[in-house]
Parts: sequence; structure tokens; C-alpha cells
Amino acid sequence: MTESFDIVSPEQIRSGRATDAYFDRTIEALDHAGKNPHVVAEVTADQFPTGEWELLAGLKDAAHLFEGRGVDVDAIPEGRLFDGGPVARIEGPYREFCRLETALLGFLSHATGVATRALEARRAAPDSQVLSFGSRHVHPSIGAMVERSALLAGLDGISNVAAGEVLDRAAGGTMPHALVICFGRGNQEDAWRAFDEAVDADVPRITLCDTYSDEVDESLRAAAAIEDLESVRIDTTGSRRGDFEHILKEVRWTLDAHGHEDVGIFASGGLGPTELARLSGVVEGFGVGGYVSNADPVDFALDIVEVEGEPAAKRGKLTGTKQVYRTPDGGHHVGLADRAGPTDGQALLEPLVRDGTVVREFDLDAAAQRAADDADAVGFEPVDGGTKA
Repeated sequence: MTESFDIVSPEQIRSGRATDAYFDRTIEALDHAGKNPHVVAEVTADQFPTGEWELLAGLKDAAHLFEGRGVDVDAIPEGRLFDGGPVARIEGPYREFCRLETALLGFLSHATGVATRALEARRAAPDSQVLSFGSRHVHPSIGAMVERSALLAGLDGISNVAAGEVLDRAAGGTMPHALVICFGRGNQEDAWRAFDEAVDADVPRITLCDTYSDEVDESLRAAAAIEDLESVRIDTTGSRRGDFEHILKEVRWTLDAHGHEDVGIFASGGLGPTELARLSGVVEGFGVGGYVSNADPVDFALDIVEVEGEPAAKRGKLTGTKQVYRTPDGGHHVGLADRAGPTDGQALLEPLVRDGTVVREFDLDAAAQRAADDADAVGFEPVDGGTKA
């Protein structure tokens, strides 16, 4: 029977079928030769520090991938930033985890890219509310990954309902342009009032105010129509936007001039760190979409670095089992695990799986606090990448 959606199932992932075909050939060859060496393999993006920090995410999924497998796994904590060296280490008979490499790298690479972008957005507007609006840009099967990575980085909320159910977090949101359009041009008040009268009292009264006419005009009309209006949302499409900062300042000025100082402004639509930093003094909050959800995956690789207790690595990779350290000054250091680390350095690779049993808890709030603290410690700053639609 053909499945309705092109989705690889969790069962296929756990069983090792979500693999590259050459790992099947590898197992066949090792079986034929009667070989199953005890190895140490490491997941690494950069061999040495580069000065470009990234935020590790996806570790919960990666840990459960190894449940029931006869291996030990160490990893840096979820929510730690890293700059070179391994983020995870697997030790055990190679055939126990050979077919899991593809899924493991996918779990870590994609989530880490999203989380790093979300941290850039968070740091660009540290005193503003920043919400994740980007799950519509990705395959729906990974919506929960996007939203978890966004929350891990410190964003204040998510929009995907199913992801919220997976994560046990309430999804938020108010209205799309489609709702306003359903009531017709000139009838924006009818749409805003229908929303106000229909939705639960705990849903913020935020009206979308750029559907048909000038943003200032619609904002004033919304403030007059809805008694307890919390904010207006301005989501003007880029092709009609002009100077977005000027538009938002004009909305703020005019609302204040008409006695609506208590009505906030929420901005969305193709915003990245550059725009968030520039606009954070004008508005109270942001919805960030594609800049976060469309992040490039981090280019992790899994490499064997030790075979039967002896250093081993392919050309271009650093041989031997390693440890990574955070020093009090925020430094990130990579060294051989059997050598002394830097003075006062904290070893970051910690037990994750022992003989197929996950030995670590995954507290999302604690991981988000860790990310915030670590970003302060290492001086993480947003990359000035401009708008990402």
C-alpha cells in the first residue's frame, strides 16, 4: 500500500532503514569478513575553533536513536554553544550503529542550524517578544523540530499547533489576512469584532492592520473598534512596504496622538536580526519566520577516530578520542581526552547513552536557560545576514 505522504516513519528511523545505501553495503562486507571492530566515532563540524559559534540542538532525538543499542554515547549538553571539536562521541561495536549515521547527522545538523538562527534573532532584540512563525516554510513532519529549536534558543512562543502538542507548549496566534479578506474590503471592523467575540478570553487581542488600506488608517480603526485591543500587527508585504521603520514609527505616533498609548505594535514579515535590532526600539514584539526555519543545516560529519583502542582517522581529520572544554573566559578548547585539559576548563562531553539506555533528562526550559547563559559567556552576537523571507 502506498503511503499518503512522503514521510519516513519513526520505526524506519529507529531500525536504521533511514540510512544511505552504502551503509547497507558496509554491513554486508563486514558480515562477510567476520569483522565488527570496537570503535570510537565523533560528530564534528569543524576540527578546530573558527570563531563562529553554533548552538547544539536535536540531542533528544539523537539520544533516543541509540536506545536498545549496545553502545555508549557522550555529548555536550543541549543548549551549549560550540566552536570546533566534537559535539558527540559514540563508542562500541561498529555494526551496532553503522546504519544510524545518516539519521544521527540529520537530527543534529538541521536542528542546530535552526537553533543557531533563532539565537541570532533572540540576541538581536533581547528586550522584545520574539515568536517563531516559520513552520509553514518547512515540511510539516519536522514542525516540532523547528519549534523546539526556536524555544531552545529562547524565543518566547511558537505558532504550530501540532508541534505545541508534541512539546506540551501552547501554540499562539491571532489572525491571518485571509480572515479579514473573508469579510470584504471596507469591512475590516467586522472581521476584527468577529475575532474579538469568538476567541477565548486568554487569546491576546491583536488585530492585523494592513490588509486593504494604509497601516496608520487601519490601526486607528482597530483601536476604535476593539475596546481592549492589546496590539496591532503590521505585516506589510515587502513589495509595498517602503521604509518599514518609518511606517511603524508613524503608526506609533498616530496611535499615541489619538490617546491609544496602551496599544502596542507587533511586526512580522521577512524579518531577520538586522531588522529586529533596528526596529526593537519602535515595536514591542516580532514574528520571525523564514530566517529561523529556513536555516542551512550545520555540516556535521561522523568519523571513526579510534579502532580497537588505537588512534585512527582518515586524512584531514584529527585522530584520537577527544574532549572539549569551556574555560571561565568563555573560551572553547579541543584536546585529546587522555591528556590534561586547560586550567579551570569544564569538560563538556558528558554521558548521554550507556549500553543503549538514555541517561540524561531533556528539560527544554533548563536547556533554554543554558543557551542564554552560554551565549553571554562566549559573547555570541548575531550574524548581520539581513532579511530572510
